[in-house]
Order: sequence, then structure tokens, then C-alpha cells
Amino acid sequence: MRIKPTLLVISALASALLGAASAFADEVNIYSARQEELIKPLLDKFSDQTGIKVNLITGKPDELISRLASEGRNSPADILISTDVGRLYRAKQQGVLQSIDSEKLTTAIPEQLRDPAGQWYGLTMRARPIMYIPGKVKPEELSTYADLASPKWRGRICIRSSDNIYNQSMVAGLIAHEGAAAAEQWAKGLVANFARPPRGGDRDQISAAASGVCDIAIANTYYLGGMLADDEQRSVAEKVKVFWPDQQGNGVHVNISGAGVAAYAPNKDNAVRLLEYMVTEQAQQWYAETNHEYPVVTGVQASDLLQNMGDFKADKLNLDKLGELNAEAIRVMDRAGWR
Repeated sequence: MRIKPTLLVISALASALLGAASAFADEVNIYSARQEELIKPLLDKFSDQTGIKVNLITGKPDELISRLASEGRNSPADILISTDVGRLYRAKQQGVLQSIDSEKLTTAIPEQLRDPAGQWYGLTMRARPIMYIPGKVKPEELSTYADLASPKWRGRICIRSSDNIYNQSMVAGLIAHEGAAAAEQWAKGLVANFARPPRGGDRDQISAAASGVCDIAIANTYYLGGMLADDEQRSVAEKVKVFWPDQQGNGVHVNISGAGVAAYAPNKDNAVRLLEYMVTEQAQQWYAETNHEYPVVTGVQASDLLQNMGDFKADKLNLDKLGELNAEAIRVMDRAGWR
């Protein structure tokens, strides 16, 4: 029987499409603001278990968000991974993420650590407590973040600059709880207590305190954990102790590293599957032990180094508010003279 040319064309097109589909059915493409060494071993484990190839592109978070926006529907990205909820909120506002519905994710991740619309999900949690030098500061002298604006700390505090999103999110949290006017008053008091103009990263603040530049540093716990796990930096890190502020109030300011599915993800099912894998006990335990970040899944233990820092009450504010109030936080910090 002779087959009509039209049917031959349709058949060829169908075969081509099926071939293309099969070629991409077992991969997932990630744009990651996390350094490769902090995530690739986990992605390799996912590939070993599922047979899904993971293609990883790393870069600075804002640049990756801009890239997603410029690529639009032509973007190959399936997942955006970033640090700090402020950036994930920014990605959501720019329309480069999409809402997904995953019972595994919503069951595993506490409500305050995920987007109400399902566009981003916290994969690890980090806390930003007070770190102090024993002998120069007594634990009983410490109490709340608000107290850091007290004149008794004049010239004694090290912290990063106002362009650091970790600090922006911390101030946004204060605005959410106390309002912009109170946050600005606090920021002015804090700035007056700086031991030096802000410079460097969180590890630099810890090192400055250890070397006598200041008595108090504000830094994320995973930086201290990383220093304690590093033979070359351990002796410096051991000079500081952690104090958990606001335990009688809202609790310690926390943030996340997290991820969302790209708006035009060509491999959406695989993307969701990978995010679900990242909240399994195995993946959460790896993150906890390797990166010294707190698991978001209840029942998974933090690393021994973090456990040695003690238990704490975390702020239950939905982190979406930190992104929503980011612009106001920056204005507050600018008015306070925080540079």
C-alpha cells in the first residue's frame, strides 16, 4: 500500500519530536548561586539514584536571575538555586519562577520556610546570631538584637555592609515585627557602635573579633561551622562563642538557601523530582554534615559542630516578608548611615 506524502511528513515529524523528547527526558538543568563544591556531590547522588543527568551552571545570584529574565521562553534552565530568600523573592517578582504543587515539599518543609504560592522552597536553614569573645563579653550582658544599639557596645561591633543581603533580610525582619521607624532607630544605634567601617564577609567579621578589632560579630552560623571544620581557621573560630538572642521574644533571625522551578522549565517533572529529593533524609543529612547548615526537615540532626553551638528558638516569620520588605530595609539602612 502506498503511503501518502503528507502522512510520511507527519510520521517523520512525530519521530523527530519523540526523539527530541527522549533525548531530554533524563536530564535537568540548574542555574545555581551556590558554589559547585557545595552542591555537586549531592546532585551526583541524585543522578546515581535516578539516572537523570544534572547539568549545572553556577554564577552570582543576581546575574543568574537577570539571565533567566533575558532568556525568557528560550531558557534551558529548569531550576534556580540561590542563597537568601531575598533573591528568591526577587526572582519571583521578575516572573522567572513558576508555582508548583508538591505534597512532598509542602509536607517536609515548614510553612514559614517556603513561598505561600509555591514558587520557592527552603532547602537548608541558616541562623544569624550574636558571636562574642569570652573574657571581653559576658553572656549575661547579651539579650536581644535591639540591645546591640545600646551605648554600652560603642565601638565594639563588627558586621558586614548594608549592601549585603543577609543584613538587608535581618533588617527586613525587624521592620516586619517592629515597623520601619523602630528599625531605623535601631540601625542608627547599631551604626554608632561599629568598631570599624563595614568590610569583608561573615568570616572576616569573625576573624576581626578573634583578633581584637571588636568584641561582637554578627554572622551566619554556617560560616562559623565551616571555619571550625577547617584546620587552618579552627584556632580563630574557637575564640568566639555563639549567643542566641531574642529567646524570650520573636527568636533568632533565620534565612534559607532554597530553590524554585524556572518559569519555562523544559524538564519540569525532573525539576520537581530533584527538589523533592533534596528534602529527603539522606540529602538533608548530607547538607547538614557537609555545609553546616540546619536541615529544614524535622527529625534530621544538625552537624555536631552546630549542635555544640546549642539549641535555639527561631523566628517563625514567613520568610516571604523578608523579600517583600527588602527595598524598605535598604532605605532604612541608608538613612541610618549604614554603609
